[in-house]
Amino acid sequence: MDITIRPIEPAEHALLGDITAEAYLGDGLLAFGDDDPYLARLRDISRRAAEAEVLVAADAGGRVLGGVTYAAPGNPWADIAAADEAEFRTLAVSREARGAGAGEALVRACIDRARGTTGVAGIILSTQPAMHGAHRIYRRLGFVRTPERDWSPVADLTLLTFRLELRPSV
Repeated sequence: MDITIRPIEPAEHALLGDITAEAYLGDGLLAFGDDDPYLARLRDISRRAAEAEVLVAADAGGRVLGGVTYAAPGNPWADIAAADEAEFRTLAVSREARGAGAGEALVRACIDRARGTTGVAGIILSTQPAMHGAHRIYRRLGFVRTPERDWSPVADLTLLTFRLELRPSV
């Protein structure tokens, strides 16, 4: 599948919010289902796009397949990144587009942005233990588990962390 990664357009905010919410709900990742308070934050793409960089994966016809939030060092959307790390979060791909490379393309775009930022030594992310498909993408791209940085944003939820060391270009 021909996939393009680009910044989100304002007219796509609601669509990506729906894709992200459906991905988390459909995969059983929200403890309280439709009543989970995090659901509103997942749907609020307008806020994310105003405060961080939101990227989308689109097919050859321009249909949005999924998206991700990229947080450069110091960005308020970075939960656990150190001063020399970028972070990405809320990676989500529509159920219909899974397995076609959109998720990997979005992660690669985040890696490229981090590599292109002076002073960034690595890129980190948090993920739920049940996100096995995403874990496969991270490992395939060279991310390693950093269990010493795992954390719990709310009771009864421990997020796993993965980090990719970025080597300077030679």
